[in-house]
Amino acid sequence: MNHQRSFRDAREVGDGLAASLLRVGGLQERGEIRRDVPEGWLRCSDLLADPERFKDWRKLLGDWLFTEYGEAPERTTASYVMSWYLHVPAYVGALLLHHERRVPSLKPAELAFELGDDRPHPVGMAVLGDDFYCLPTDPGSALPEATVVPDERALAAVLRAHYIAHAAKFVRAYAPGSRLGRRMLWAAATDALDNSLWWAGKQGGTAEAEGAGVADAALVLDARFPPLTSPSTLRLDTGPDGHREWTRRRESCCFSYLLPDETECAECPRTCSR
Repeated sequence: MNHQRSFRDAREVGDGLAASLLRVGGLQERGEIRRDVPEGWLRCSDLLADPERFKDWRKLLGDWLFTEYGEAPERTTASYVMSWYLHVPAYVGALLLHHERRVPSLKPAELAFELGDDRPHPVGMAVLGDDFYCLPTDPGSALPEATVVPDERALAAVLRAHYIAHAAKFVRAYAPGSRLGRRMLWAAATDALDNSLWWAGKQGGTAEAEGAGVADAALVLDARFPPLTSPSTLRLDTGPDGHREWTRRRESCCFSYLLPDETECAECPRTCSR
């Protein structure tokens, strides 16, 4: 996250999606839009077109879990990969909505990600297209790649619809080989979007930034939008030290409790009342 560039400096590089990535920082190297898939990265559409590649990913994860824990339960690898994949379109959309009030294309062909060398989870994300949705007041609203929507509620609806469309393709591709039910897959999709909207604000490092992320989650997930399984479940809770802090009830299970010496996560749907 790069909060050091001034508004004036950022505008010098233009007002298209590439400028958004530069201002936000961290989505990909130098904030550029790439037309190719970087060496060693995975294009989302390639995985969805060939679900066997998810098995390769789960094998990498299984090797890592076996090294760390001595076991690699099938449901755990299936759940981790499910959540990690869904994090990619959710986080890209949430980050640009939060910082830029823009929504990029979340089509599988226009997103790619890189896995870590050790723990095989996404450590980098690339946006491969330059179309985006924005508000009428956006400096780039006159660009040919921009689609203008009337207000923030409409922009939130665009993010939600594009994310659901991507998640639906994932559910169709992943369900047969994962042995996870469709309800579980859509619960994980709900978690990924709600979490990403929250994290995009929380990573700002202040209570105000976190509150803005919570507000974004309430805007995008103000109700249940099937096949998503719930509205935002973010709420204030009192921690062990007496301070109130934001938390959320998970919709899906990561099956970490199947690993040796592990228990259910806080807010796990297995143990929390619905």
